[in-house]
Amino acid sequence: MKKMNKTFVNNAITYALVIVAFVVMTILKDAGVLTRSMKGMLIPVCVYIVMAVSLNLTVGISGELCLGHAGFMSVGAFVGAVVAACLAAGVENATLRLILAMLVGGVAAAIAGVIIGVPVLRLRGDYLAIVTLAFGEIIRNVLNCLYVALDGGRLLLSFNSPISQDPAHAAEGIPFEVLINGPQGATISQKIATFTMGFVLIIVSLIVVLNLINSRSGRAIMAIRDNRIAAESVGISVTKYKMMAFVISAALAGMAGALYSLNYSTVTASKFKFDTSILVLVFVVLGGIGNIRGSIIAATVLTVLPELLRAFNDYRMLIYAIVLILVMLVTNNERIRQLRQSLVEKLRRGAGKESEGGV
Repeated sequence: MKKMNKTFVNNAITYALVIVAFVVMTILKDAGVLTRSMKGMLIPVCVYIVMAVSLNLTVGISGELCLGHAGFMSVGAFVGAVVAACLAAGVENATLRLILAMLVGGVAAAIAGVIIGVPVLRLRGDYLAIVTLAFGEIIRNVLNCLYVALDGGRLLLSFNSPISQDPAHAAEGIPFEVLINGPQGATISQKIATFTMGFVLIIVSLIVVLNLINSRSGRAIMAIRDNRIAAESVGISVTKYKMMAFVISAALAGMAGALYSLNYSTVTASKFKFDTSILVLVFVVLGGIGNIRGSIIAATVLTVLPELLRAFNDYRMLIYAIVLILVMLVTNNERIRQLRQSLVEKLRRGAGKESEGGV
């Protein structure tokens, strides 16, 4: 019972942190306090928070090192852009279109996760990391060769060759729109992503991940992470639970990718290179592997920090690197960790005494 209360309090603090941050940023935005660049950072921050939380499910909870997370994000981004364009004529409500695009993008990324997970999750350690990296690059190169167009309601698909409109259709005045143009990427006719939907996606991701962690399936996943042989010996299906974590992580990344793409006029496959996967992994490591709240804070701070340091011009990336090194030293210092743990224990004891006094 005590452990359940502790889990409930920790989860409540995480939700409260996100809600308070959303309310504060909304008030500041409506009051005109935020600069134009900071307003533009709101949706990317939401996207990277979801990416960090979803990757932490694979790296921290499942214990598998994935270096191709940006690949799932790119699948969701391009599928979401195509779905939003196809629904533009039939669905006038932009919010509904955005929700449908994110859902379809998440499903597409989940399917990609299943396809990739079947061969990849048979591997372990460095081999798994290298293969996920390779799959991420394969997805990016496939998207570079993809051409998609909308010809009078018909969706046309081609690889390695641009799509042009049928002359007969052009003579009839049938509308033609190129949605994905190979290396030039996807063209978004209407930017429909909103900060509110980014907040909703964060809450949905937290509900999915935190409930999974505290469920029977989550305990099975962590048991496999801690001791695979022992987990197998008591009848836990390793393949099933590792695949579950991998696919859910991919689906959340796909939904984040759809939100990301619909925040810009154009999105290219080069946005989802190996660097993006490493950036998200840095969020997870700095926030604490397996620490969901830490991933949220790290993703927020490290996404906004380069923009805040822009005034330093040539030195901002140097300062950014120094900050990363200092954070790593602090989080891995045994004395600081013990000090932080002792402070938390004192706060808990104080809270316990106050509750006893109130009773």
